[in-house]
Amino acid sequence: MFFQTAGIEVEPWIPPLVALVVSFFTSMGGVSGAFLLLPFQMSFLGYTNPSVSATNQLYNIVAIPSGVYRYWKEGRMVWPLTWVVVAGTLPGVFIGAFVRVAYLPDPKNFKLFAAAVLLYIGVKMVRELVKKKVANADTKTRSEDRFQEVVRRFRSQDAGQEQAAGSLSIVKVTHFNLKRLGYSFYGENFDVSFPGIFSLSFLVGIVGGIYGIGGGAIIAPFFVTVFGLPVYTVAGAALMGTFVTSVAGVVFYQLIAPFYPNVSVAPDILLGILFGVGGIAGMYIGARCQKFVPAKVIKWMLACIIVFTAMKYVAEFVAS
Repeated sequence: MFFQTAGIEVEPWIPPLVALVVSFFTSMGGVSGAFLLLPFQMSFLGYTNPSVSATNQLYNIVAIPSGVYRYWKEGRMVWPLTWVVVAGTLPGVFIGAFVRVAYLPDPKNFKLFAAAVLLYIGVKMVRELVKKKVANADTKTRSEDRFQEVVRRFRSQDAGQEQAAGSLSIVKVTHFNLKRLGYSFYGENFDVSFPGIFSLSFLVGIVGGIYGIGGGAIIAPFFVTVFGLPVYTVAGAALMGTFVTSVAGVVFYQLIAPFYPNVSVAPDILLGILFGVGGIAGMYIGARCQKFVPAKVIKWMLACIIVFTAMKYVAEFVAS
């Protein structure tokens, strides 16, 4: 099947299958999987036009709602955190989209930029995982372990998965203002700076707009490593932030497309929808299974995938 905007030919069953597998694993960590689908499109499908970023964001729009719904149903959405992420990343996404089209149309330079972003995130996650436990890390581990104990108890009961999911509503916002945001998670309290999250979200939004992943996806590892928040509570907020900013990104790419008639800027709608269809199933299943997977396993999985992808881009840049 030929996709005109992307300028590639691929069997129609490949995009949804790849998206399903990728999003199943990445959605457990609050990442839509777009950061892995982009290198797949560029390296394996040969889709290197700037419009690949917009197509990636279209995938987010189609796929993410199923994962967010599952986290909301289980009571693990920290809504104030979600809105801060959206407010910070939204303006950054517009800036990033412009930078991508105007200054990084060359796929070689874009791959190097993507490698730098991914390598930074991956190395930071690995360092966090291997370093000795400090006070905050101990607190985070206790709350996550307690959550896992409750999950195991529910699995051993005959009440069924749906009752278990409804009884796991354990995130409670304690305070939210322009200075601090706090919430409790299984008896442990977490408090973060509102300006700190907003500023980080803005910078991440720029990077995400350039990379074509909406911005919210990159911020999930930062929440875990920099702010020390439990991965079980940030996944839903990160995915929702990615969804909102992806909508803005696709609209922006579509609006500026007429100003760049010689460059493919607007998304390939059919290809994006095919990826999204697979993502719908993958994210829902991944969000449902997340509570059964230890937090450390999720973090290691994300870190390894990110570092591997980054090194692959670096190798391709050096070889070209």
